[in-house]
Amino acid sequence: MALRPGRTMRRVERPYTRVSKKVPRKSYVVGVPFPKTRQFEMGTRGEYDLTLHLISKRAVQIRDNALEAARVVAHKSLESKIGPNYFLKILVYPHHVIREKSIATGAGADRFSQGMRLAFGRPTGWAVQVKANQRLMTLRVKKEDLEIGKKALRKAGLKISTPVRIEIEE
Repeated sequence: MALRPGRTMRRVERPYTRVSKKVPRKSYVVGVPFPKTRQFEMGTRGEYDLTLHLISKRAVQIRDNALEAARVVAHKSLESKIGPNYFLKILVYPHHVIREKSIATGAGADRFSQGMRLAFGRPTGWAVQVKANQRLMTLRVKKEDLEIGKKALRKAGLKISTPVRIEIEE
């Protein structure tokens, strides 16, 4: 089944997170796929002049695949322009389990699917629940690479389903 649009999961709802890592049999949520984002720190640690923050403007849910797409585009942009002379860190982790009620389509679907009866849904992925003005990513660069860093974070912000702003710290 194809992925539903991100706008369907954007509204912040009550978190649904009860997944057991050690004993999956005793998990409250069964059958959750693994989160897409595996790597949360990229580049090289060291002394940098500037710190740039990607900050969300609204309270929103961001799916793990959108977070991974933002990470990939920022990493590729930085790696191609300045090499390993940066440090990028994703500050949020997807804890909220997303559920979807599968809808049958085609001939005879009205008899097959039960409408909104038992519409709890199956787990299909993960999401990050973000508050307004919360930091999503942090990027550390040297002063001469400021414009490249701002452009990389702007590209990453386009992949996320909320308006974002970039804040610069010395």
